[in-house]
Amino acid sequence: MSTASTGLRPRPATYAGLFTVTLSTLAYEIVLTRIFSVTMWYHFAFVAISVALFGTTAGALLVHLKPGWFTEDKVKRQMWRFSLAYSVWVAFAFAVQLSINFRVEANAGAMASVMMTCLVISVPFVCAGVVVCLALTRFGDRVNRLYAADLIGAGLGCGFLIVAFKFFDGPSLVVLIAAVAAVGAFLFALDAKERKGMALAGLAALVLLAGAFGNDALHSRGRPFLKILYTKEQRDDTKHVEDRWNPFSRVTLDGDPNIFRPPFGNGLSPECPAEDLSVRQLNMVIDSTAGTVMTGYTGDEKETNFLRCDISNLVYHAKEGDNFDRAAVIGVGGGRDVLSALEFNVGKVTGIEINPTFLDLLKHKYADFSGHLYDNPHVGFANDEGRAWITRSGEDFDSIQISLIDTWAATAAGAFALSENSLYTTDAWDAFLDHLQPGGILSVSRWYAAENPQPLEMLRTTAIASQVLTDRGIENPRDHILIYEGPPSNQYGFTVGTILVSEKPFSGEVLDRVESTVDKYRFNRILTPDEAPTEYPFAELTEPGGPAKGVGMIEADISPPTDNQPFFFQMADLGNLIHGTPANTQVFKPVVVLASLAAAVLLLALICIGGPLIQIGRRTTHKGRVPYYLYFCGIGLGFLMVEVSQLMRLSVFLGHPTYSLAVVLFTVLIFSGIGSMLVEKLVNLDNPSSLLRPIYGLLGLAVIFGYVTPRIIDAMSDETTPIRIAVAVGIMAPLGLLMGMPFSIGMRMASTDEGSPTAFLWGINGAMSVVASVFAMAIALFFGIAMTFIAGWFAYLLAAGSMLVLVRRLRSTTVTAVESDAATEDDDTTPDEELVPAAT
Repeated sequence: MSTASTGLRPRPATYAGLFTVTLSTLAYEIVLTRIFSVTMWYHFAFVAISVALFGTTAGALLVHLKPGWFTEDKVKRQMWRFSLAYSVWVAFAFAVQLSINFRVEANAGAMASVMMTCLVISVPFVCAGVVVCLALTRFGDRVNRLYAADLIGAGLGCGFLIVAFKFFDGPSLVVLIAAVAAVGAFLFALDAKERKGMALAGLAALVLLAGAFGNDALHSRGRPFLKILYTKEQRDDTKHVEDRWNPFSRVTLDGDPNIFRPPFGNGLSPECPAEDLSVRQLNMVIDSTAGTVMTGYTGDEKETNFLRCDISNLVYHAKEGDNFDRAAVIGVGGGRDVLSALEFNVGKVTGIEINPTFLDLLKHKYADFSGHLYDNPHVGFANDEGRAWITRSGEDFDSIQISLIDTWAATAAGAFALSENSLYTTDAWDAFLDHLQPGGILSVSRWYAAENPQPLEMLRTTAIASQVLTDRGIENPRDHILIYEGPPSNQYGFTVGTILVSEKPFSGEVLDRVESTVDKYRFNRILTPDEAPTEYPFAELTEPGGPAKGVGMIEADISPPTDNQPFFFQMADLGNLIHGTPANTQVFKPVVVLASLAAAVLLLALICIGGPLIQIGRRTTHKGRVPYYLYFCGIGLGFLMVEVSQLMRLSVFLGHPTYSLAVVLFTVLIFSGIGSMLVEKLVNLDNPSSLLRPIYGLLGLAVIFGYVTPRIIDAMSDETTPIRIAVAVGIMAPLGLLMGMPFSIGMRMASTDEGSPTAFLWGINGAMSVVASVFAMAIALFFGIAMTFIAGWFAYLLAAGSMLVLVRRLRSTTVTAVESDAATEDDDTTPDEELVPAAT
């Protein structure tokens, strides 16, 4: 059915209902990424996006496969019914999803859990897809305005979610989103003038609203009726002393603050004095896997003596006795590294923490337990992304310490290795070295011996250091790098390595202090000016000229990550994946997990989208419509490729994937909605050239932005978070404005073709969006974020070429029609008229 074939007209309630439903849909999509980070892994963000696209496309195809359900007299009734179904299914599907013990393993049960999870969470999106499809295909020539309401509502859903997370925990927020969707159903029922629908939708909204507030109140008391049942690694979630959610984490706290026990530490020496090994500590866990501790502290130095025995604090031993005025700690957590600086009598330590929950706990409820660190004159805190704050501070430090940030989550998650990280790139380390005093030291601790048979994290960290030093003109990087390994962890059996990097060669005094400490605590020497292991290429990585020789000696990819490929934990090499499985199979687990998830999503898309498309295609005349198909393929691929590439690029810039997800989606959707509204004024079918200008403008603007965006990001990387967010919005807004136009333009062009297969075109666009959401990540992993953006540009180029063909065809049709009309007028003249002489 063509969008112009119906006499229905939208009323204000139609716009308001569509706005509300799409707002809740986008909020639901994003909150799922947060829930998945707790119950599954961070990288499932792309799965939530893919499944949302799959569900909404399947819903749209349902409209076209069952035309008898959606006749003109039933449209408004069906809109409130499917909106109500969407609302109820959000709550129900979420409860079902929480009950699934999700696993990614090579067995039928685990794969069934993957498929079941994807299928269950897609059902609400199918209902939402029906509503959106009806709104955009059944209201005549108002598609541009309705599409704008759709996109603007979805865009504001991002902001709604960020605000709501300040007041609700994750599960309660899902129920609140369901209540908002019920309000949308009420508005559609109001538009349809059906009291029954208004009553049912109003009742559902009230019940769900009460459920959201009630569950949140019970959550604060530790007794919610809707809660996380299973977390990663098949662990049952238990009741916690503290259980706090925010837009980018769930932080739990457990333990008895009055019990003394051996201190937590992944690098504590067995030579640590027994009297130092009894402390008060509370366990803190981020998203059910990444752990840290909060240490009880009253100001007595004896309470923190054990920190001298930790390999991650080697930098303080190296500088002890020098004039140690300023230290920076990236990743405060429970304050352990801040206490380390105090233990070594640093003049002023600044703790930089992006997660406000940690700082709130230290400052308020657990201030007494943690020693009132906020009031300590030697301590300062900053709630910011570490790299940006260091760059912006204008200060130089004697040391910058980064201890196991994201480490445990990365090791356990497998495919969390596919997440961007702004701390472990050559660009970041170059900024850190810029902000060290002469002789200052950058200290980074990572796993040395973990699940991998080779110390890949430390090898890659060494490659970063060597590359940065080489780029800064240092002839022999090895004189500027020291690496040591700590003892096995009592809890996990892994070991931690610490790398010390200085722009100046390490002096004899520093080397003597470090060597004395290493001997005292029996740490292992990995790389010194005189020693290096023969089984691993640490020496080759630090040779003059950079790490290239050492990188080539390892089967995995340990090349230095950059801001264009900021995937520090992703060490799978594309060549090995193609030619065979390497000995170090653990390295390739992330890609195997990604492949299994991609296969699940694509299989569902093939069955639920491909099947209906084939059925529709059998009853569709395809002759002459290939340009339409290529056009909608192009804009489906292009939109998601550009969007995902900017998500990853701005994740590095803003410091956290959730920030970039909210900012990019908000900006793209809001401005795409505005762009769709402008199509009415900018595009005129009587002037076919006007159909081409927006997409040509998009291609040109994409080239400009593709070139200048990395430079803008680099220039503004030291600004505050609000300014960086504003910059991100400024980068995405012009692109979003033009990206919102091609779909409306394509539908307008289709309206000129009698019998145009709207359902088929819609399905192609949706299917390509699902495909793009999967393959955009793969392209970025192996070829870089910039290549993903370029792939999106070529997809839009395909769309532009296809539209050019269609425009030429339209011009030809218009000319033929004019000539035919003229000929008809000539044929209609009477013989008498023909004989009348012309006036002289």
